Amino acid sequence: MSTHSFTSRLLRLAVPGVLALFLTAGCSPEQFVMLDPAGPVAQTQLRLIIISAILVLIVVIPVILLLAYIVYRYRDKPDNDASYEPEWSESPKLEAVWWGIPIVIIAALGVVTAKETFALTRPPVSNAKPMTIEVVSLDWKWLFLYPDQHIATVNEVHIPVGTPVQFVLTSDAPMNSFWVPQLGGQEYTMPGMAMGLWLQADQAGDYLGRGANFTGTGFAHNTFHVIAQPSDAFNGWVQQVQSENHPLTVEVYDQLAKPGLAQTMTFSSFPDTLFHDVVQKNGGMSMPMNEEAWTSGRTSSASSSGQGMSGMDMNH
Repeated sequence: MSTHSFTSRLLRLAVPGVLALFLTAGCSPEQFVMLDPAGPVAQTQLRLIIISAILVLIVVIPVILLLAYIVYRYRDKPDNDASYEPEWSESPKLEAVWWGIPIVIIAALGVVTAKETFALTRPPVSNAKPMTIEVVSLDWKWLFLYPDQHIATVNEVHIPVGTPVQFVLTSDAPMNSFWVPQLGGQEYTMPGMAMGLWLQADQAGDYLGRGANFTGTGFAHNTFHVIAQPSDAFNGWVQQVQSENHPLTVEVYDQLAKPGLAQTMTFSSFPDTLFHDVVQKNGGMSMPMNEEAWTSGRTSSASSSGQGMSGMDMNH
């Protein structure tokens, strides 16, 4: 078999497989926004993705080339002059190569990943005063509470550009996963627990967020928008919402918490203990974060009668 003939046959087998991979992936361009980071957390995670891909290719490309060479060199043809050694069983040199290289790659990947991931447990030192936003995932909508501004929104959250934002997450519905691909990784929302995730937008924009955990009928529409604005524009938006005289009462929340889709909404106020009450209602105890806990990248936790609230900062 000539080299040209072998190459043509290999391409005839490979091309349909590659086409099938892309046709069945079900990916639209918007699902690749994680490759266009707009904040320090997402930039770090993209760097880890690139490093991981390069390290994987160091193994994958030689293996594919070696496979093609072995299939061609040792093909079962009468005129093949490759050496025939049926008693051959091992080679110390080859063993060292195919064990040594993966060990080195895994060690390098582990060191880099651990270093970068632990660095994400706390925001970078910044002159900007950090802010806190409490998040409650519902079926199938997202409620955002601003404890410092005393306002609330549904399916849309505004943040100032260049400001570290500590999201404190819980659920008043089945477990979900809070994810804004262009700003950072996922964090779970769970009933009775308060989880921490800090994000930051370095440029103004409208960033799509979604519930990344399958939650039933409304899952496909369980999205929200993160609007990053300059500080002046953000403060103006806050004042506008505060002036609307449209409070989020307990009765309104109870209606909102029922399963169903919802449009974007804003509320000029909400009960100060709403987030705490939601966590407590689902079997946990919540304590407000203090400044020391925020700056050290941790959320406060408390327990009562064997049931407690877990506060963690995790970036997936």
